[in-house]
Amino acid sequence: MENKQFVIGVIVSNVSGVLSRVSGMFTRRGFNIDCLTVGETESKEFSRITVVFHGDEEIKERIVRQLEKLHDVKEVEVLAPNETVIRDLLLIKVRNTPATRQDIMTAVEIFRSKIVDYSPTALICELTGETSKINAFIELMKPYGIMEMCRTGLVAIERGDNCLKTNS
Repeated sequence: MENKQFVIGVIVSNVSGVLSRVSGMFTRRGFNIDCLTVGETESKEFSRITVVFHGDEEIKERIVRQLEKLHDVKEVEVLAPNETVIRDLLLIKVRNTPATRQDIMTAVEIFRSKIVDYSPTALICELTGETSKINAFIELMKPYGIMEMCRTGLVAIERGDNCLKTNS
């Protein structure tokens, strides 16, 4: 069986404990989550969870069925990679020295990143894009001295007029 990455969009009630129940479902069944992001939707009554995991078709189907059984889950959809915009956000703090500043600023420009904080000793860069772009930028920054970094995890939304509905 082929082990591949799946991205699932889940619409849930925006109430306390839902995220815990969703992530707990993965834990109880021994499924590993690669990435989990959550936030309010266009309706304050609902949140949207994006779950990324690896597995085969059978595991994907089991996960979808189990998610659909959870009380506060309103909709579950496996997002097709070729029909979905997927992004990640990176904040990265890099050592700022007169010797490296121009090289870092050139990389920021090439990657269409931006500097969101500047001090004599550190630069904080913000970058949004596909995982491969984020990873390439991190690798490029390593020689300059990464002081700290954080990533949001993947968020995904279908192209065109396909939408996860909140059923409100």
